[in-house]
Amino acid sequence: MCGIAGIIDFAGTADHASQLERMIESLNHRGPDEQGTYITHEAFLAHKRLVVIDQENGKQPMTRCAGEKKYTICYNGELYNTKEIANELRAYGYAITSHSDTEVLLYSYICFGEACLERLNGIFAFAIYEEPENKLFLARDRIGVKPLFYAQRGSCMLFASEIKALLASGMIPAEVDRYGLAEVFLIGPGRTEGNGVFRHIDEIKPGCCLTCTAHMLRQRRYWALCARPHEHTEAQTVETVRELVYDSISRQLISDVPVCTFLSGGLDSSIITAIAAAQKSSLHSFSVNYTDNDKYFKASYFQPNSDDTFIGIMSRFCCSTHHVVTLGIPELTNALLPATEARDLPGMADVDSSLLLFCAEIKKHATVALSGECADEIFGGYPWYHDKNIYSREEFPWSRSTQARAEMLKKGILGNIDPHQYVMERYLQTISDTPKLPGDSPLDARMREMFMLNIHWFMQTLLDRKDRMSMANALEVRVPFCDHRIVEYAFNIPWAMKAKNGREKGILRTAVKGLLPQEIVERKKSPYPKTHHPLYLQLVRCELAGIMRDKSSPLLEIIHPQTIEELLEGKEIFTLPMYGQLMTQPQVFAYLIQINYWLKQKNINIL
Repeated sequence: MCGIAGIIDFAGTADHASQLERMIESLNHRGPDEQGTYITHEAFLAHKRLVVIDQENGKQPMTRCAGEKKYTICYNGELYNTKEIANELRAYGYAITSHSDTEVLLYSYICFGEACLERLNGIFAFAIYEEPENKLFLARDRIGVKPLFYAQRGSCMLFASEIKALLASGMIPAEVDRYGLAEVFLIGPGRTEGNGVFRHIDEIKPGCCLTCTAHMLRQRRYWALCARPHEHTEAQTVETVRELVYDSISRQLISDVPVCTFLSGGLDSSIITAIAAAQKSSLHSFSVNYTDNDKYFKASYFQPNSDDTFIGIMSRFCCSTHHVVTLGIPELTNALLPATEARDLPGMADVDSSLLLFCAEIKKHATVALSGECADEIFGGYPWYHDKNIYSREEFPWSRSTQARAEMLKKGILGNIDPHQYVMERYLQTISDTPKLPGDSPLDARMREMFMLNIHWFMQTLLDRKDRMSMANALEVRVPFCDHRIVEYAFNIPWAMKAKNGREKGILRTAVKGLLPQEIVERKKSPYPKTHHPLYLQLVRCELAGIMRDKSSPLLEIIHPQTIEELLEGKEIFTLPMYGQLMTQPQVFAYLIQINYWLKQKNINIL
């Protein structure tokens, strides 16, 4: 993958080269292999490259001419149907000189304009600058795997892969108002789609694009899920799911550098590893664990069993060279701060920091990894899909803690924002945007809503986490279950078929029978592993207590100290996980530590 950044000054009145340099240097971790710039009177474009395919011919920014026009692209991502598009372009008379997907994407835009997006199968965020029209086009992949932030300041449009690059320009102040605080405390570590939390900063939404000139700014959604009748029989559905999953994984194994897999012993990562092992010789697989987790692990509703046994079964079955990365508790705690820096926002506490450390170890062996995100969201893998007491409630099923979250805030800090209304408005907007069919049963209609809630909210948090923690280590992680063809198909599978045999991901389990050992096919859903060591709670409690004693801590400006002191003393304010399945009391402490560091490290002005 790569890092992209740019400034388009439509007035052409200033030299932004030094600002561009600061922006792109802040993204060095995303692309340490090469750097390129393209500068004109109005345009200042830069690219940091992580070389994965066609080292010699994929350099960026890349410029191609057609007639009197000149087009220059900065691109972060991978196309998985490059050959098909290249063949189509050749039929139109375009001379494709490389096997770089960058060149194919650029010519695709030249040939088809914005309609090129409809042809792309991949994960991407890119900017194309057109001359002499002085026009900027920004686009992001359908599912939102790759990030793309932007900001307008005077006559300038700035864009970048990460928030830190926009702030590094010096043109965007590090300011957060009450709406930003509401995102962090009421929605976090999730975010409302398109919301950059910082004032003046927005994000291109998944499946959307933006066109900007000196006199016009137009955003539009080029892709959205549609409700269609599911006309396949169960047998045809099983076969189609199998074919789509196999094809997506196979496409995403293409690389000129070493490829490995994440392997937890769960269904999703095991499917990817099995298919990869059949096509790649000497496949390396990786799993994460924590010091003494075998001693302290306790089964729960959300985490019914540990991974060790199942990882061993799969690794032996696939004959992969397996690596277990065991993280110590002090290093896990210490990594909370660099994880915040990597995300530019408070994140999923040690769920983030562990992935940051995990990816650092993987990078020693490979540049590309495949991971199983998205399968739970689209095939109904999470417990909240199957517990009527949860899915029937009018609220985000992974974050039922608005009251406790609000209690942590200083009275009046959110102004006239009502916490419950703020969260509920976002929930209800997603519900109202859910496409349905007149013949949907009440359960099928609700499961369509659950699908939309999960892919537009919970999954986006996980994709943010995976992109930032992996790219902080210059590791490219691909997510085959995010293939839009799978997402579109899964959305319209009736719930009774999707949850075949009453199981989470029942149709997917049926589709991969024979591909995996039966123990893996039947294993109950278990989330990303976290530490159960009591030392972690001790360390984060001690750290947060120190923050509370330090009168210069920026956290004290916004929190209600008595509530936090009660938390530190053991009061159970959060009776349910704060977020998802893993963020319980220790993670609440860690999240507050991350907020304090974020405010201090970014020197944020609270408005």
